Amino acid sequence: MPITKDDAVCIRHWDWSETSQTVSLFSREHGVVRCVAKGSRREKSDYSGGLELATRGEMSASIKREGQLSNLTAWDLHEVFPQVRSSLSAFTHAMAMLDVVHHCLEPLDPHPGLFDALVRGLRALAARPAQRPALAALLWTALDDTGHRPEVFADASTGGDLPPLVDGAVLTFSPRAGGLVAGAVREGPAWRVRSETVDLLRLLASGVSPDPDARDPATFERAARLLGWYFREVFGVEPPALAPFLAVPDARDTGPAS
Repeated sequence: MPITKDDAVCIRHWDWSETSQTVSLFSREHGVVRCVAKGSRREKSDYSGGLELATRGEMSASIKREGQLSNLTAWDLHEVFPQVRSSLSAFTHAMAMLDVVHHCLEPLDPHPGLFDALVRGLRALAARPAQRPALAALLWTALDDTGHRPEVFADASTGGDLPPLVDGAVLTFSPRAGGLVAGAVREGPAWRVRSETVDLLRLLASGVSPDPDARDPATFERAARLLGWYFREVFGVEPPALAPFLAVPDARDTGPAS
């Protein structure tokens, strides 16, 4: 079979034998490719730098379909994102990002926009203030790219106008409706959302990268939590590495959740 080369990020790996691994690589042009990397654990192999989570490289693979493992013939390491290996906070954010990608895509379903967002997000983890904003942006792109873009500009249930954003205003997010709603939610959960969180989500929807230094860090935390909750509702799964970011910090808080 022909050999395919593509830019890829390693999002999963397992030991297959004493000398080999199985891996899931999220490639830019071919989506998630599940491979067996024979001999990858040998000291001298065609897998430069080894195959580790949250690394980017050029994969060479004989891609198979119909549920079969592809054959990874070579891996040329390009980027290791060193902050992921030197900071616990960066590591936990990176694992959450990889888990989001793993749980929202089917094999061999290309999403180059999501691939680019993942690489940007992993690079952003070098600065601690940018870590939660990077996770929020990755979650937004994952939802948007897979056809689950939240409606944040109009009433998701009627298409009508939403109340104006004013300081202290609280809106409602209905995952069943797919976004913000102006009236009462009759079916499914309803989450209260602060105006500053809505403003941040609208920036993400407009393709703008919010400046972490220009906003309260708690706003990014709430935005990431809301998008994570919506991701859980849409895909019916809670990625284990994302779960710590979905908890409300103080269970006694009776104010808006997001």
